[in-house]
Amino acid sequence: MSDGRRPQRSSRTVGRSTGARVRGDTIAAIATAAGRSAIAVVRMSGPDAERIARKVLTPYPTAARMLTRCAVHSAEDRTQVIDHALAVVFAAPASYTGETVIEVHTHGGTFVPRAVLDALIAAGARPALAGEFTERAVLNGKLDLVRAETIGELIDARTSTAHRSAVLALSGTLTRVYAALRDEALALDALIAFDIDFPEEDHGPVSRTQVEAAAQALADRLQTLIDSAPAAILGREGALVVLAGPPNAGKSTLLNALVGESRAIVSDEPGTTRDAIEVMLDGDPWPIRLVDTAGLRTSHDVVERLGIEVSERYLRSADIVILCAESDEEIDEAQARISETTRATILQVRTKIDLGGKVADARGVSALTGAGLGDLRRRIMAAITERAGVSAELSALAMSARQRSALEVAYAEVGAFLSAWRERSLPAPVAAAHLREATNALDHLIGAIDTDEVLARVFATFCVGK
Repeated sequence: MSDGRRPQRSSRTVGRSTGARVRGDTIAAIATAAGRSAIAVVRMSGPDAERIARKVLTPYPTAARMLTRCAVHSAEDRTQVIDHALAVVFAAPASYTGETVIEVHTHGGTFVPRAVLDALIAAGARPALAGEFTERAVLNGKLDLVRAETIGELIDARTSTAHRSAVLALSGTLTRVYAALRDEALALDALIAFDIDFPEEDHGPVSRTQVEAAAQALADRLQTLIDSAPAAILGREGALVVLAGPPNAGKSTLLNALVGESRAIVSDEPGTTRDAIEVMLDGDPWPIRLVDTAGLRTSHDVVERLGIEVSERYLRSADIVILCAESDEEIDEAQARISETTRATILQVRTKIDLGGKVADARGVSALTGAGLGDLRRRIMAAITERAGVSAELSALAMSARQRSALEVAYAEVGAFLSAWRERSLPAPVAAAHLREATNALDHLIGAIDTDEVLARVFATFCVGK
């Protein structure tokens, strides 16, 4: 009978691309970025962390979770002082990894933290692999796999939307959503098993309609999560918004106005922009990758033609295209050309309405006076939200590719069960096998089955020391 404890795993296991690793030994790494800085942090975790640290730290911290000023020296010769630093001990199991963790806060730079790490390694520690501290936190039950992935998302966040999504997911929101889905799949499988084993209990056989409704509800919830993936990607990477149109239509001036500073060369000479200029705007609620491109026209100039080819590549990848032109005739001509190149939402903008004789309308914008810029920003955000299919609030479900893949497998298996159940093409026990496969996919998603292959995939892109 199970005693509720995690099954014991082999202490030695095949590692990631860097080769074999040993679980249960003591690892160390520099946790802060390389380069000139005021402070650097060297971390160590494992069963021998205290013994190793005592060899290189004098005095050794006597109180957990309190910084202690100490000398860092060679394990062989205490007179060879490397640095005067601050050290702190997080005793197991009350630490990030669940093991004893020791941090040494050294002076920054390149040489000092490297020398401290070398001293710890010489005293018995092993250099940590990328993400190995967080991997140990998962294996020791301090984190679930979904929140571990979210830590990577938080580190890589470039926008407030990505940051907000990661912080919300780190609170356990995603884990609870996924765990609820798994519980639904298990309950549905148990309902069928109960009906098979005890068909005459209580109120008689379980209604086929009841089973179908429960399976359909589970499929719908899985589909909703899968459909939110584009919004998660937009929130993390930013919507690609491309300024396009004929030469000298004011695209570069408009980009500078939207950004709030001069990032593109502005000139009355047609064809000034020969290459794409990309700027990341941390917009609310959606971040934007705003791109100024070369004017679209027929040209025999080799350099300008290369710029136009770059423009067309951006148009093919765009989420939103801001079509810039001075007149209705130019807008119609550019619309026809752009529509052949992109499937993006096209927002028409009539530029330079500050010039004499120009009629202001809902599409009108003046980058010089600011007229229409607020409306244009609102149009862009509305178009992104419509394209994403959900509000920015749902971008909190910042699913990784691994999570989306597991959800898609679960959805396909639930769909296969529904099809067999409705058509009565399979006996109930055989059809229920699809539900068990769906549950298995959700187990892998939340880390209930922490195979080495899954762990390797999750932590492959982590930074060393985290």
